[in-house]
Amino acid sequence: MTQNAQFSVGERWPAKDPSVIQLYSYPTPNGVKASIMLEETGLPYEAHLVTLADADVKSPQFLSLNPNNKIPAIIDPNGPDGHPIGLFESGAILLYLAEKSGKFLGQTQSDKHRITQWLMFQMGGLGPMFGQLGFFYKFVGSEIEDPRPRERYINEAKRLLNVVDQQLEGQDWIAGEFSIADIAIAPWLNALDFYGAKDVVGWDDHANAVAYVERFFARPAVQRGKNIPARDQ
Repeated sequence: MTQNAQFSVGERWPAKDPSVIQLYSYPTPNGVKASIMLEETGLPYEAHLVTLADADVKSPQFLSLNPNNKIPAIIDPNGPDGHPIGLFESGAILLYLAEKSGKFLGQTQSDKHRITQWLMFQMGGLGPMFGQLGFFYKFVGSEIEDPRPRERYINEAKRLLNVVDQQLEGQDWIAGEFSIADIAIAPWLNALDFYGAKDVVGWDDHANAVAYVERFFARPAVQRGKNIPARDQ
């Protein structure tokens, strides 16, 4: 079965080279996890810009690949057992690409589980809570007069930032070595700048986290991946 027989996404975003991984994404904190991982691993791929507009993410073509209408998503024509596979959810994509490439998931089973727990920390905590912080601090939620929702997410963001900062004490990377957990966490820490929320969570008081984000974004593959797919001008 060909990938187009499984997914109609290629009708809207045609593949130039259907033999390589197809990435459907937008450069948000979740989206760049996939592009940075692909750049770090060196796996061949091509990127397709899927905007956050309903016309894209709720199109029948994109929904054929991700029924949850969120970026990123991928198709690997050379999936397990020799069959194509489509995947959504950024954490699942990171795990898949780590296993496919043999990179950034540790050297032992213990390493893998230690790294995975920090990936889940981002997926279940850091990302959703920081996203709510952005909604209530910068976007439409900031217009709500009741301060309690905003205070809730400011306080939770502070707590999660403290967890990260403490975990980084004495080490460069969240699980001791560079891994998919860092590719998941660092872009979301960087989102505090986009939300204009660094001061309100006391960013500068977290020296370990500050240095960590700088170290992460200094990596050449991260520099490339953070702007993939390129936004329309």
